[in-house]
Amino acid sequence: MVTDSQTPIAELARFASLLVAEVEKVIVGKREVIEKAILTLLCEGHLLLEDIPGVGKTTLAKSLAQAMGGEFRRIQFTPDLLPADITGASIFNQRTSEFEFRPGPIFGNVILADEVNRATPKTQSALLEAMEERQTSADGVSRTLPNPFFVIATQNSLDLTGTYPLPEAQLDRFFGRLSLGYPSKESEMRILEAQQSRNPIGDCQQVVDPEKFVQLQNWVREVHVSEAIRSYIVDIVAATRTSSQITTGASPRGSLHLMRAAQARAAMNGNNHVGPSDVKSVAPMVLAHRIQTRSDAKTHGLSAEQVIEHVIQGVPAPPVSK
Repeated sequence: MVTDSQTPIAELARFASLLVAEVEKVIVGKREVIEKAILTLLCEGHLLLEDIPGVGKTTLAKSLAQAMGGEFRRIQFTPDLLPADITGASIFNQRTSEFEFRPGPIFGNVILADEVNRATPKTQSALLEAMEERQTSADGVSRTLPNPFFVIATQNSLDLTGTYPLPEAQLDRFFGRLSLGYPSKESEMRILEAQQSRNPIGDCQQVVDPEKFVQLQNWVREVHVSEAIRSYIVDIVAATRTSSQITTGASPRGSLHLMRAAQARAAMNGNNHVGPSDVKSVAPMVLAHRIQTRSDAKTHGLSAEQVIEHVIQGVPAPPVSK
C-alpha cells in the first residue's frame, strides 16, 4: 500500500514497476518493449506496432488493459470496414419510435486497431479523429471517449497487398512506434512451457484502476525539464531536418512528444527531473516514424531507428546537473 510519505513520482515509479511485472508474465523476454508501451500510455499517447504476425501484439494490448483495469476492444481493419463500424451508429427503435445511438468498439480504454493499413483512408480518418480529439462524431453529434484512452495500431510489414499506407499526417499522430520482433531461444522455450497447458494471460492481475492511472498520467507532466534539456531536445529534432540521411525531418509535435516521453521515462525510474539519458533512450521510438530516410540509407540496410541514433550521436548533450 502506498504511504502518505511517498512523493507522486515515487508512487508513479512503483505503479509502473508493478504494471511492467504483470505484463511481463505474459509477454516473455520483451521488458524494454513493455516499458516503452506503458511509457506511451502514461504520456496519453498512441502506439504503432509494426511487426510480423504471431509475435504477441494482441496479447500485449490485452495484458495492458487487464493490468490497468481498463476495457479492451479489438477492431479488425478490412477494406470494407466503414467509419460507423468504428464509431457506432443510430439505430431506429420500433418500440419507442426513436433513434438510439449504439456505441462502436472505439468506446473502450485500450483499443487494438489490428492491421490498420488495410482500411480505406475514410475509415482511417475516423480512427484519426478519435486519437487526436478523444471524441467521435456520428449523426452530427460529438461524443467523448473514455479516459484513459489508448490506441495500439498494428500493421504487417510483410504483406502489402490490398493495403492503404498510412499518410504522414496520421503517422505523426502516433506517439511512438515499436516492434516486438522474434523472441530469443530461451524466451521462446519459456513461452512453450508457459502455454503448454493454459494461456498465461489469466495470470495477469489488475494493479491499478483507470481513475488512478489518469492521476499517474497527470503526474508525468510534473517532472522537471530544464532549459538545457529543452534545448537538447530541439537540437535533436532540428538535426533530423538537416541530416544528409533524411529527406523529411520530424515535426514540432515530435519535439513535444520527445519531451513528454523523456519525462515519463524519468518518472518511471523514480527521478523528478529529465536527464540527457532519458532523451536518448526514447528518441528512436518517438522520432523514427516521423522521418523519411534517403534511398542510400535504405540501400545500406539502415533502419529509421538507426538513423535517429546516428543523428543523436552528432548532437552534444548538456552536462548532467548534480
